[in-house]
Amino acid sequence: QGIYKYLERNFSDFKQRGFVVGYDTRGQVTSNCSSKKLAKLTAAVLLAKDVLVYFFSTYVPTPFVPYAVQQLGAVAGVMITASHNRKEDNGYKVYWENGAQITSPHDKEIIKCIEECVEPWSGSWNENLVDTSPLRQDPLKKICDSYMEDLTKICYHRELNVQSSLKFVHTSFHGVGHDYVQLAFKAFGFQPPIPVPEQKDPDPDFSTVKCPNPEEGESVLELSLRLAEKEGAKVVVATDPDADRLAVAEQQENGCWKVFTGNELAALFGWWMFSCWKENCSQDADVGNVYMLATTVSSKILRAIALKEGFHFEETLPGFKWIGSRVKNLLDNGKEVLFAFEESIGFMCGTSVLDKDGVSAAVVIAEMATYLQGQGLTLAQKLVDIYEMYGYHISKTSYFLCYDPATIKRIFERLRNFDGPQSYPKCCGAYNILHVRDITTGYDSSQLSQKSVLPVSKSSQMITFTFQNGCVATLRTSGTEPKIKYYAEMCALPGHSDRSVLEEELQKLIEALIGNFLEPAKNGLTWRSA
Repeated sequence: QGIYKYLERNFSDFKQRGFVVGYDTRGQVTSNCSSKKLAKLTAAVLLAKDVLVYFFSTYVPTPFVPYAVQQLGAVAGVMITASHNRKEDNGYKVYWENGAQITSPHDKEIIKCIEECVEPWSGSWNENLVDTSPLRQDPLKKICDSYMEDLTKICYHRELNVQSSLKFVHTSFHGVGHDYVQLAFKAFGFQPPIPVPEQKDPDPDFSTVKCPNPEEGESVLELSLRLAEKEGAKVVVATDPDADRLAVAEQQENGCWKVFTGNELAALFGWWMFSCWKENCSQDADVGNVYMLATTVSSKILRAIALKEGFHFEETLPGFKWIGSRVKNLLDNGKEVLFAFEESIGFMCGTSVLDKDGVSAAVVIAEMATYLQGQGLTLAQKLVDIYEMYGYHISKTSYFLCYDPATIKRIFERLRNFDGPQSYPKCCGAYNILHVRDITTGYDSSQLSQKSVLPVSKSSQMITFTFQNGCVATLRTSGTEPKIKYYAEMCALPGHSDRSVLEEELQKLIEALIGNFLEPAKNGLTWRSA
């Protein structure tokens, strides 16, 4: 109801242009509350007010909603999903007319509108309206066909894909991904990937994994890795339950599996998307018009590639909503954006979807692996090549669970008043701190004005420390889970890299960061389970 109120105020043609509603396969049996039911209620509110609603007739990947908003010229869209959260959760993800997730001030204004109309209107509970209203349209076939066609814009080696002997296993983590990843592989000319039978179909209980988040690595990829070994498949691709994130594992020569981090995958994607652009661009194409983006807590590897190759690299605040909005802005100004990412395995290849997309990322990785096989290389070997060429970027990301907001606030306030009022730490154990940036307050000691270049985000906690030894470390709260996350990265210049020395230095610094700044025992923080 709040969304309706806000959109009616902002768009005179709201009812004609319409609104997109998508949903995943989540559901809680005890409360009979599925994503589809919540989506029907979302649609009912709008249909009862004579708004055209594009309501998908079945579950779809999250990226289909922002894609549909742009393709259909709708004013906004909602995806009912809690992505890779625990099975008890659900959520309401809002996209604006530009196809990007909403940012301020829209979010705050919508919340105001929600608070102004908490009483249900007549018709708001009529979930059957989606089956009877002439204003309901099903965009599924049109959007799916169009998406798969647009996907071929980032397919560069179809002839290799058609002939490839490389086998892939795909797990959809009991979510929406199976059908759509199969179609994406077909669009690129591949044989379909081998699905993990136990995880192929939707299951709101996520019964074969302890948590439905492919970011957790090998422990949650067990079934897909065993199937890959049985089938002789060298690469596993895993989409999370709403198919907007992608995990990748590759079998190494010793038989062990390497599960790539989001930052490592970004190094591969960045190299690949730029190489393909260079090979296929017109003679008068200007590399100075080309952009790649990453969130500020992600690896700086794209910055290193950009410096050497001559394209632009930009950072945003954490969260793909910031990337999507900035990419749209760049496109509107005639720029070309090849790739964007966040370290939590969220990737945007091309600009058909202005959000992270696990379906497109899965098939791009498959094409990359196929191309590299022809060169006698694995993904892991190519990653080493990239680091040798552009400089090693060794990073580590993890988190602590904390269910008490007061404790979280106390931890961050202590850092802001460390050596006295409004005085940030000068060192962390043996490591000297060069600069501090506090996104929550807008402070940045590296700027002449002492003000952060990135926008202030008062609703979340986030402090970044730049150390004298070149390490950059960030502590922040999660926007969707009860977590304090930490991110740390050591960046070396090309030719100045002894990987083991960098890794050892990074590990010591992280231990100092946790011990001195987070104090887990004192603050009752729960370590991430290994």
